[in-house]
Amino acid sequence: MLMWGMTLETAPEPIATPAATMVIFRQNPGGGAPLLLMVERIKAMAFAGGAAVFPGGKVDPADFDYAEMLGGPLPLDEAAARLAAIRETIEEAGLALGLKGVDDPADCDSPRAALHDGESLQAICNRFGWEPDFDQLVPWSRWRPPAFERASRVFDTRFYLVDAGNTTPLATVDHTENRALFWASAAEVLEKADKGEVKIIFPTRRNLERLAMFGDFDAAAAHAAAHPVSTVLTYIDKREDGNWLCIPDGHGYPVLQESLDQAMRG
Repeated sequence: MLMWGMTLETAPEPIATPAATMVIFRQNPGGGAPLLLMVERIKAMAFAGGAAVFPGGKVDPADFDYAEMLGGPLPLDEAAARLAAIRETIEEAGLALGLKGVDDPADCDSPRAALHDGESLQAICNRFGWEPDFDQLVPWSRWRPPAFERASRVFDTRFYLVDAGNTTPLATVDHTENRALFWASAAEVLEKADKGEVKIIFPTRRNLERLAMFGDFDAAAAHAAAHPVSTVLTYIDKREDGNWLCIPDGHGYPVLQESLDQAMRG
């Protein structure tokens, strides 16, 4: 636990596992705010068990290998994270996004099964004639948890925005890590959480509040471009009215704090 007087600058950073997640937009067929894809994790999961999250997961060694093979202008860790977001979205939601050569993002049952069987994304792309299109993934944010969290649950997570346009992709749950999925606007997910219909962890809530400010993908992408990604380092602020889980200002978030007693941390 952070000691009295320990600040964001003096707190030691935990050892973190690289991870990536995809925030998928699609136009709302009924009009109004864009819909986002949320997946509900099974309760038995060690991290964010039972919570509604964006699809994503850990960056695997094979993602780094593929990134190194592809080369290009992106740093290796950035390219590997984007590949992980693409791979995890196929695995968790059955949607092949962020790729060239895909006719229907939801038509990926065979690649999905192959990924679950341990085949690499590189091998699958070679077999199906796909090519990663990193430009489709708009960098949104990067989060690390506070230093007092257990090392086994500390993730250094990059978030990316992806536009699914006005299509109606038939995302399907994987029934391994996740038990359900749904499309909803950011405001609707927050409302569900406030009513106790879903659970959301602290980073998800903060990102949903930020995403709720925008009426379409282009507006969110423009906001992301105006706030270049730097790591959001959460910290504890001990006050007379209790302990607060906080993030620094300057990352584009409208809400910077939540009572530690109320915050779900994963």
